[in-house]
Amino acid sequence: MKKVLDTVDQRTQLVGENRLELLLFKISATQLFAINVFKVKEVVKLPPLSALPGSNNNISGVANIRGMSIPVINLRGAIGFSPMPVSEDCNLIITEYNRSVQGFLVGKVEHIVNMTWSDIMPPPKSAGANNYLTAITKLLDNDVERLVSIIDVEKVLAEIIDYDISLSEGVLDEQLAQHMPGKKVLIVDDSSTARKQVRDTLSQLGIEIIEASDGLQALQLLQRLADDGKDVTSELLMMITDAEMPEMDGYKLTSEIRADSRMSSLYITLNTSLSGSFNHAMVEKVGCDEFISKFQPDLLVGVVQKRLKTLLDS
Repeated sequence: MKKVLDTVDQRTQLVGENRLELLLFKISATQLFAINVFKVKEVVKLPPLSALPGSNNNISGVANIRGMSIPVINLRGAIGFSPMPVSEDCNLIITEYNRSVQGFLVGKVEHIVNMTWSDIMPPPKSAGANNYLTAITKLLDNDVERLVSIIDVEKVLAEIIDYDISLSEGVLDEQLAQHMPGKKVLIVDDSSTARKQVRDTLSQLGIEIIEASDGLQALQLLQRLADDGKDVTSELLMMITDAEMPEMDGYKLTSEIRADSRMSSLYITLNTSLSGSFNHAMVEKVGCDEFISKFQPDLLVGVVQKRLKTLLDS
């Protein structure tokens, strides 16, 4: 299994080039599911699990991986199917999202595929608002087309971990708060759960939220504003964008905005579940103004206040 992920560090260079690699796996007999390799730390055979009394029903137990206790989420159960039976045939995909490490109990782990974000499509509207997918894609395997469902891991985690949108005492600047009502912020994220977290946090401040579910949709929205003769930086206080999205990722979106003189000065914050120094390097490379890892309401509000204060002082 180590061979599947032995060059993950090299693969991270794909991020920022509107490319990604997906780790394919099964949690049922036939259907293929996937998550982005960049969020995967390693894949191992399922070790013995210790019970975790009182935990969420979709927590199968705790695994000890080199001295680290990692909660194991039964992914099949977490996305609405009957839970996967725990057996020696199972595999554990260990991931890092939103500054936390967790393992996903899955069946067979197949292989990794290299794709462009333009190959990734939003789930069909007929799937409903409560589905557990951020996107779908299609693969050709021996001339047979196979559908791949990309899991909305943030939705899965949000239903297991209680994310609190309340702000710590002293975070909100009361003087700045008087200027926030009516200010508009564009949030761009393929996860409806992630958009809701940001929306619910900033709506407390009277900020008006505009949403886009992928980078291309956001770029087109900004281009329409500019085509209509509007000053994009006056219309929007800022844009808060995810990194990984169908059709166009957040890095490419930022590059496109910076290349268009009509919107190049838009204040952009990268808000992503991808952690680590790599994101800070990418922020500098493509020209984002800020980077914060999800989900941190205090930091989110802090970035908004910083931007507003700069405008008021100018």
